[in-house]
Amino acid sequence: MLKSDIILGIKKNLNTRKGTYIYHSLPNLEQLGYDPEKLPFCIRILLENVLRNFDGFAITLQNIETLLRWHPETSADDTPFKPARVLMQDFTGVPSVVDLASLRAEIARRGKNPDQINPVIPVDLVVDHSVQVDYFGTGYSYKRNIEEEYNRNQERYQFLKWAQRSFSNFRVVPPGMGICHQVNLEYLSMVVIERNGEVFPDTLVGTDSHTPMVNGIGIVGWGVGGIEAEAAILGQPVYFTTPKVFGLRLTGRLPVGSTATDLVLTIAELLRKYGVTGAFIEVFGDGLDYLSVPDRATISNMSPEFGCTITYFPVDDKTLEYMRLSNRSEDQIQLVEDYCKANLMWRTGSEKIVYSDVIRIELSSVLPCVAGPKRPQDKISLKDLPAAFSDSLHQSFGRKYVKPQQLTQWFTEGGNSWRIDDPIQTSPVETPVEENGRRETKNVSLTTGQEKFTLSDGAVVLAAITSCTNTSNPYAMIGAGLLARKAREYGLDVKPWVKTSMAPGSRVVTQYLSKAGLLADLEALKFHIVGYGCTSCIGNSGPLPSYVSKVVEEYELVVAAVLSGNRNFEARIHPQVKMNFLMSPMLVVAYAIAGRIDIDLLEDPISYDPNHQPVYLKDICPTDDQIHEVMRNVLSTNNFADSYRTIFEGSKEWQELEVPNAKLYDWVPQSTYLKESPFFKDLPDLPHPLQGIQNARVLLVLGDSITTDHISPAGSYNEFSPAGKYLLERGVAKADFNSYGSRRGHDEVMKRGTFANVRLRNKLATREGGYTTHLPTRIEMTIYEASIEYQRLETPLIVLAGKEYGSGSSRDWAAKGTSLLGIKAIIAESYERIHRSNLVGMGILPLQYKPGENAESLGLTGEEQFTITGITKGIEPLHEVDVTVSRNSNRSNSFKAIARLDSKIEIEYYRNGGILQYVLRQFLTEL
Repeated sequence: MLKSDIILGIKKNLNTRKGTYIYHSLPNLEQLGYDPEKLPFCIRILLENVLRNFDGFAITLQNIETLLRWHPETSADDTPFKPARVLMQDFTGVPSVVDLASLRAEIARRGKNPDQINPVIPVDLVVDHSVQVDYFGTGYSYKRNIEEEYNRNQERYQFLKWAQRSFSNFRVVPPGMGICHQVNLEYLSMVVIERNGEVFPDTLVGTDSHTPMVNGIGIVGWGVGGIEAEAAILGQPVYFTTPKVFGLRLTGRLPVGSTATDLVLTIAELLRKYGVTGAFIEVFGDGLDYLSVPDRATISNMSPEFGCTITYFPVDDKTLEYMRLSNRSEDQIQLVEDYCKANLMWRTGSEKIVYSDVIRIELSSVLPCVAGPKRPQDKISLKDLPAAFSDSLHQSFGRKYVKPQQLTQWFTEGGNSWRIDDPIQTSPVETPVEENGRRETKNVSLTTGQEKFTLSDGAVVLAAITSCTNTSNPYAMIGAGLLARKAREYGLDVKPWVKTSMAPGSRVVTQYLSKAGLLADLEALKFHIVGYGCTSCIGNSGPLPSYVSKVVEEYELVVAAVLSGNRNFEARIHPQVKMNFLMSPMLVVAYAIAGRIDIDLLEDPISYDPNHQPVYLKDICPTDDQIHEVMRNVLSTNNFADSYRTIFEGSKEWQELEVPNAKLYDWVPQSTYLKESPFFKDLPDLPHPLQGIQNARVLLVLGDSITTDHISPAGSYNEFSPAGKYLLERGVAKADFNSYGSRRGHDEVMKRGTFANVRLRNKLATREGGYTTHLPTRIEMTIYEASIEYQRLETPLIVLAGKEYGSGSSRDWAAKGTSLLGIKAIIAESYERIHRSNLVGMGILPLQYKPGENAESLGLTGEEQFTITGITKGIEPLHEVDVTVSRNSNRSNSFKAIARLDSKIEIEYYRNGGILQYVLRQFLTEL
């Protein structure tokens, strides 16, 4: 058995250009009879982490032994992880900072020093989720959108600036500077960190599920809920079950015409079918030699879409090459090389690693593709997209596909002055013909200003070059610019019904596009810069043009969005857009020109030139050589140096924000953006004993693939919703509602928006959206209204769900809102990792049906009452509990379910009512 004194014996000195440092040597473990070279690289990094942070309490010898003897098969043992830093974005960061400020307030009420609540590891928060595309297609779009962003979010931004001043170890990257993951990749990440005379791997957790993007540069990091991140900030390890590690072997190289986007969508389909939920993926094989760090980061970014925790690319020459390009210092680059080579963290390509299994992809087989219309893993080859659209139109909307007329009519009447906001004229539309119970495709003739066109099912109304996934990749962005240039040479333009936008992940993109002259080509096709932040891929697409919106709404058209993002869940991109397709930036431009999603870009004309000659995608698509030539000419370290020189200074608007200099935040009672968290006020010194759940009612019965988008408040909402009514009652005009995301610091707004997604399908309701049936009265009402009625009578609530419950973004409000609605337990077939952890972190019991069972097989309708026993004492990780089901006829039956409290520390979190309640009690004990 490992002994604690051995840990001291593996410390060594590393001599570098920057000086001599201590490090924990993995090669020294070979002298103790272990073979660390058989371990996957990502497990080696976890092993170094527990060796370095060993304290005999939070991290034990058993934790070290577990990783030393890591086995490819499943392990039920805990692994603690103490990241070197934490990354946040503002949507998830604001509620986390609200919690920290609330913890301070509670500490102060108890007569203790509030300064004890302070980050113990560095935290970087990047304000990137609040910009919305209100203005597009013009040179002033960026300026106007920034102005609107500050108008809507001034209170939140003042709060974040206060936090930056009040908390130590806390930095804020102001609005308009970039997307957190791309800023992390290009600037914040060091790969190897020197701190207090030690060197060790750069590791992190982030409050955004796409944090694994940084795996592409050789850093182990993943997304957690804000709740877990807060605990990490306060010095608690992140605990998780020791993962399987699947090797993803890439061989060969991508064929001409295929991009990293095509590869990542191919991987998403493959890994989802294989099943890698909760696992680590480590990439190896000779294919890595042909993938740059931006290519790798494009892949790692979509780890949540794969279902895995990380997609790790080990450090190698490509890593150093990228660090040099992105203006890291030569001393830092040398430190990375020296440390990784000394400590078994450098990829040579000749490793003999044993993986849990190996999944193979031959890169030469990857073809151009898209994914959609509502899941990232639903890959469709370009040639199959028209048929896929037709099938989806039939299956989801009951309409028979009839291909509309292709040609757009353009006209100008001499002597007349036309305006874009002239009254809309729509031609009469007959009731669609029924054929075998199916309605035919709808077509609406539309005249606005000087343009006349037909809008129909399948029209592309949003085209967004957006998100860190692809805008971090110069190949993808320069390719889009060259395609736009060639399209201009043919006299092509985007169709008049398409709302276009470009929101890069950093200002570096603008620099190299401008230097290449390609920004002008993109702007000529109305792909102007609208902001530097997450826009369309998180639902901040802004309104459709009024003439498009009116027709889509009035005639219930099934229109489409094309975007270079990573998420396309239902109602996420825009509430009026029912089909959303992920694709490369080049294809986004191409489909904006085509104006339709139901064409075969490989065979059909993309459009017609002014001489009515057909133009095909192959005519305007740049070659690999052309893209690489531009990259060689325009990419330089100066781009990165210039962009990040003033990264923390922000704009004039940020600098002029006035904030108080105080340790405690002064909560404003009438604020509808920020409110002290309700979870910590008057918290008892000791947790109540665990109790069973008696006579619970079901609030929702849900199917498979319920995402955190379905659960957590996100996007826009109307005045008839519970959240809208709440704001109207407090004097907030509908025009000032802002998005749910911007109000994540206010629990009263957020709990009213939980489970309010307009595409939610609850089997206890007759209509789509945030509705349910209040079972005692049989009255259908909003989910929030029903929860209030149940809570008034102290009736506990549960949710029944299917597979992959909680997929998607790491939204802590999906768990916080669930808790505030009075939901005590979820019973599902399976969970996504982050959301299950968040549920535990909020004191909600995640139960899982035993294999082969589900609500249908057990005859559950949701109209029963449920009693859950077996959790009061003697509970162990993955303990089985008894669920007794009572029906109106007084008949009852029972079944066993697995309590997904996966570790002993999670049991403690649940016992305390949540992770932060546990941390607060620990602080109060120590103070």
